[in-house]
Amino acid sequence: MPQFQTWEEFSRAAEKLYLADPMKVRVVLKYRHVDGNLCIKVTDDLVCLMYRTDQAQDVKKIEKFHSQLMRLMVAKESRSVTMETE
Repeated sequence: MPQFQTWEEFSRAAEKLYLADPMKVRVVLKYRHVDGNLCIKVTDDLVCLMYRTDQAQDVKKIEKFHSQLMRLMVAKESRSVTMETE
């Protein structure tokens, strides 16, 4: 399970994974209060991508990315539109 060191690499890889097969992708957010770590994991059962952080600025990026992914997942229109993660 590759754990990415930079947010940009993770978000690009997760977006590609989602756009490849939207029906199989799952997203898991996990927060550990003891460590102050937030972990986001994106998987399609074959590939598992993970990013872990304790920085507040990264938490904001994860929140924005997660909401964009959720919007794509519930949208009735074509899912081939790329996400803007900036």
